[in-house]
Parts: sequence; C-alpha cells; structure tokens
Amino acid sequence: MKNLILTLSIFCSTFVFAQKNENYIEIGYSSICCGTPSTDPVINYINQFQKKNKTKPFEILQQQGLGREGEFNLYISISQLSQSQKSNFVKGLQSAISSQNIKRKENSDGTVNFQETKMVTKGDLAKIKNLIIYKNNSKLK
Repeated sequence: MKNLILTLSIFCSTFVFAQKNENYIEIGYSSICCGTPSTDPVINYINQFQKKNKTKPFEILQQQGLGREGEFNLYISISQLSQSQKSNFVKGLQSAISSQNIKRKENSDGTVNFQETKMVTKGDLAKIKNLIIYKNNSKLK
C-alpha cells in the first residue's frame, strides 16, 4: 500500500511539474510587395543576449503560411529568464526591430511587428496551425 501511494505521488508531482506555464513573445513578419524582411537582426540580437547573459538556449517556433508572400510569426520563449532579464531582453529586442524597420525601403520591404506587452502561452500555441521549430541558416548558439 505504501509503495502504491509513493508511486502515485511521484507520478502526480511529475505531471504537475511538467505542466510549466511557458510564455512566448510574438514577432510578426509582414510583406508589402516583395517578400518578408530578414530574421537576421532578431536572431543576431538573441545570440548576443544569450552569450552576454549566459542563458539557456531560447526555444523559437515559427508559424508559416500566413499570406501569399511568405508572411510568418516567430514565437520566442522567455520563461527561462529572470524578471530583470526579461525586461532587458524585450527592450533590446524592441530596439533591434525598430532599427530594422527604420532601415527598410518603404515601398518594397516588409515590416517586423512586435508588441512588447503581448504574451502568448504554450496553451495558445497548441491551437495554432502550421507551427514548426524555427531553423535558420545561421546557427543559434
């Protein structure tokens, strides 16, 4: 009887701890006429932040098929960051995206959209279609 209770309690605690509340930030890549902008500025910023702060690798997911010109969203997990790291990460990411949008050609280059207050949960992601693990030609370190 004790073994059954012990086994059951271990199973239940494992199940509870596996159900982490993971939060993601959403970055949208839209097109005006000639395809979407590059993800390189965002990925470069993530790599720099990760190296500087010695954080665990970021989980990045991509939702494809949002438009005829290749529009897509990236979802970046920030649950592994402390509160101050989250704040610094979001500020730096906003800066990298703003810089990319300022440098674009207005009549042909698409835009990168980011709302720093919008959080997406893992439960929300489970409902999204066309979601894959993001892979880029430049390796995430």
